[in-house]
Amino acid sequence: MMEIMIFDAPGAHDNLLPLTYTRPVGALRVGMSTIAEKWERLTGCSYGWKTEDYLSPLFKSVTQPEQALWINGSVIPDRELADAVMALEKNSQLWHEDVLLAAWGGCTPCDACSRVMYSKDVMSINNVYDIFILNGDALRLDYEAFDRSDNVAPHKSVTVIGPEENLYIHPTAQVLGCIINVSAGPVYVGPNAAVMEGSTLRGPVAVCEHASVNMGTKIYPDTTIGPWCKVGGELNNVVMQAYSNKAHDGFLGNAVVGEWCNLGAGCVASNLKNDYTKIKLWNYPAHRFLPTGLQFCGLIMGDHSKAGINTMFNTATVVGVGVNIHGTGFPRNFVASFSEGGAGGFIDVPMSKFFDIAARVMARRGKEMGADERAMFEHIRRTAENYK
Repeated sequence: MMEIMIFDAPGAHDNLLPLTYTRPVGALRVGMSTIAEKWERLTGCSYGWKTEDYLSPLFKSVTQPEQALWINGSVIPDRELADAVMALEKNSQLWHEDVLLAAWGGCTPCDACSRVMYSKDVMSINNVYDIFILNGDALRLDYEAFDRSDNVAPHKSVTVIGPEENLYIHPTAQVLGCIINVSAGPVYVGPNAAVMEGSTLRGPVAVCEHASVNMGTKIYPDTTIGPWCKVGGELNNVVMQAYSNKAHDGFLGNAVVGEWCNLGAGCVASNLKNDYTKIKLWNYPAHRFLPTGLQFCGLIMGDHSKAGINTMFNTATVVGVGVNIHGTGFPRNFVASFSEGGAGGFIDVPMSKFFDIAARVMARRGKEMGADERAMFEHIRRTAENYK
């Protein structure tokens, strides 16, 4: 079987920190699935990774990289683009303007290769905020391509607004006593997921496998609740990667939350400045806040970070990996990885303490951190100083 290699485009990994500290670009979840899983589904090919060296023990390469079809991990595929990639002949490269989309045997420009231009529009993740901006379109694409033949009818206690074909409920999901509006976009409820009584969902929304929507939750469009996540309160255009919780009341909007995060009861994050001006967001490689051109941007949180009860986040706050935020007042708009504190300041978190907390958190889901994953976090700790 032909293999595909999902590669990080030049500069993409650093520009998408802190989310890519712990994963390649193509492992980011946008829509119902990760970018790599979309390529796998549309091409029928198994995949491997070309990413940062420190991530390679966890994200393996393919067996024969020189024989594989290399695909840009920043690019969200649709059927037409996937077909164009699969039609690419040997010694050819597929380009969209000045962006390399796919190539045989490598991910660098090749003067000896023929250059095939792709003229259709392409969705790509170049900045962390692109994840929530493009999530609605990605949700619709995923839903259209998804096999819904095992869909079950909603329970009689569920109120559905809009066409029935826009609602998918897996046979093992529990969906009771809620309101689901699919008139403007689809709603997907995956295997063993739960949507509890009193919840209101307005599509497009994805509630992925084993995720839980607690009683009375309000979920607005363009939101993805990743696998094993728990949510409550109010969410608007939020992408939660996996294994993270925002289980209580509080608002989160225009946000991306990594894995193994927890937002305590009453935690709220502003997504709009009081003066309605455009937003600047911390950029890791630039070491400063850069203009986004956006009016709405909330919380960007890296893996294994936590916020205590009633934490308040300013508009466009970036939180790194392994952060513990607590106390009253607003913490600053950029919180470096492996730190602990709040509005009064932060101190470094010893790695022993980080690993102890992570072990307790992961054990709740029957998971354990292996040696390669520990080595990854040790590397992140050593290099995180470069981005403070």
